[in-house]
Amino acid sequence: MKSFNIPLSYTWRSLWTRKTTTILTLGGIALVVFVWASTLMLSHGIEQTLVDSGSPDNVIILRRAATSELVSQIDRDAANIIKSHPEVALNEAGAPIASAEVYTVINLLKKETGDMGNVSVRGVQKEAFDLRPFVTITDGRAFTFGTDEIIVGSNLAEKFDGTEIGSRLKFGDSWWTIVGHFSAERSSFESEIWGDVDQLMPAFGRPVFSTLTFRLKNTDQFEAVQNRIEQDPRTQYVQVKTEQGYYHEQSKLMSQFIWVLGLIVTIIFSFGAIIGAMITMYASVANRTTEIGTLRSLGFLRRSILSAFFVEAMILSLVGGLAGVALASGMSLVRVSTVNWGTFSELAFGFELSPEIVLYSLLFSVIMGFIGGVLPSIRAARLKITSSLRAS
Repeated sequence: MKSFNIPLSYTWRSLWTRKTTTILTLGGIALVVFVWASTLMLSHGIEQTLVDSGSPDNVIILRRAATSELVSQIDRDAANIIKSHPEVALNEAGAPIASAEVYTVINLLKKETGDMGNVSVRGVQKEAFDLRPFVTITDGRAFTFGTDEIIVGSNLAEKFDGTEIGSRLKFGDSWWTIVGHFSAERSSFESEIWGDVDQLMPAFGRPVFSTLTFRLKNTDQFEAVQNRIEQDPRTQYVQVKTEQGYYHEQSKLMSQFIWVLGLIVTIIFSFGAIIGAMITMYASVANRTTEIGTLRSLGFLRRSILSAFFVEAMILSLVGGLAGVALASGMSLVRVSTVNWGTFSELAFGFELSPEIVLYSLLFSVIMGFIGGVLPSIRAARLKITSSLRAS
């Protein structure tokens, strides 16, 4: 124990006496961890925004082989047949909690740049608000079914021209009056415009729905209703997915691309941080040659010297990692918008921090400290007593 405690005690003193190099090394590690953690937070933010759009007890029906709502088609007969299945939950009025919907994309001008952006428009039935109780009106009122009224998601209201309450938008073959804004707990629905499906379908010349979404009475009934729907000759052209599963698939392409791109950038940056840590540790070995020789002459083993310098590298990397995570946590306040590659429409999302991201980021910093500290530590342990003392 003695052979480890003394080197550990002067590790702190060594770091403190070399303030400049220590701070620079910590800064380099913190920067790399900040980039890595921010990348993970961005990827996680996309997944959360889309996955949170789905509810665990909701099921979505799309045309078989359709990769998104934008290219899916469900006819009225199939929708009515599916709504009649016993697994579909009913509301207080005894109506199926199911919404046959149409989904399309229009163009609007962005406020800041004046550029054209793609915006999602969703036609819904009355039960859509039972399906998604987290959708709440934040300003104005809900649209009246059977009219040309629409409501706009909070993200669109912030970023696009002509989305104020009382404004009128021209798309499809009609003019539409905005009567309210709504929020949806930061899910992808906040990047959509909602209206009556029976008004929007003829405006876009759509004879069929895009999708059907319904609530299960019990989540354990998913496989049963899936088999019944897909084996029924009248509805066997459709595919049945959990709503969360569908939105998770939609998030994969974007989140994986951001993750891979961030990893490449982080690896490039990490070389600089590792070199900085290595230079710092080699400088520490050079400046403490006499101390190392004295410790060796007093009987401390090589492994004690190795441990002391290795712990010093780990402390540098861990403190730098904590600083990087702390900086990255501030990105939680930032929200960005980009094009959803699945639907080619505007999608707003934020940087989301999770315990797993904190763990992965600190693990990455420790790996950098290990790579940067192992060679200098070995060098310190291999110094000969006579040559170390002669250096004084």
